[in-house]
Amino acid sequence: MASYARSGWPLDGTAAFHAPDPAAVDLAATDGPSGADDAPASEGISRRDLVGGLEKGLAVIEAFDQDKPRLSISEVAQRAGLTRAAARRYLLTLTHLGFMHHDGRQFALSPRVLRLGQSYMHSSRLPRVIQPELHKIAYALQEASSAGVLDHDDVISVAAASAGRLVSATLQPGTRVPAYCTANGRVLLAALPQADVDAWLVRQRLRPLTPHTITGAERLRVEIARVRAQGHALVDQELELGLRTLSVPLRNFRGEVVAAMNLSVHAARMRPDELLDRGLPVLLQAQALLKPLL
Repeated sequence: MASYARSGWPLDGTAAFHAPDPAAVDLAATDGPSGADDAPASEGISRRDLVGGLEKGLAVIEAFDQDKPRLSISEVAQRAGLTRAAARRYLLTLTHLGFMHHDGRQFALSPRVLRLGQSYMHSSRLPRVIQPELHKIAYALQEASSAGVLDHDDVISVAAASAGRLVSATLQPGTRVPAYCTANGRVLLAALPQADVDAWLVRQRLRPLTPHTITGAERLRVEIARVRAQGHALVDQELELGLRTLSVPLRNFRGEVVAAMNLSVHAARMRPDELLDRGLPVLLQAQALLKPLL
């Protein structure tokens, strides 16, 4: 079964660090972001308060994914929006710190990058609170269950459980999948104000990942509105052939949607109507139990 989750490919090994050529020094690597001013970067934060070097270093790490686990300096520069000289310096610095490995021509992430994700998983309350309910769902129905949060155009899985049946590699914690063709994604999009959904749709490239994927913006807008009205989303083989998923929103005690939780099955094991009949009551029960805890 094909997987469209995006995650880095950590490689073992270390490499010697070589100081960059002084001629390669680039102003893009200075502490302040280029063009910093008083314009807000996000709510309550001014651009002049940001550290541009950290911002660009993280962009270099994010340039690597499942489709491109090994990248040259030029490829990193293009993906991260940097000059080649700046990309080289960031890559060498990350290699020196142990977050990167290179073979003399291409770079790849090292296992040390996992520390960044582990810091979230160990410190955040959300995965710890949700995980027991995911186990209950998975073992009650002998299928797989996961929870995710919206991150720009994608959904990142923050917790998952399986009853031992292989359903999809996209359900593991830390995996990233497109929001437009996943049940968790549509539930999270439905929680946004309509103006935000419209703006989100404008910037999307709706690729047909399977013959079932909705690729029309207007049709997707209608589907998100349907999810908002009914309180759950059922996505049938739009991300992967054979993957059928039902999702509900997770709200905190104030009624705010903080995550989405799903039940995923293989299409050969359960029809859509069976998934709704068997899965929705279990998900809604878990939703109610989690609300006062989130």
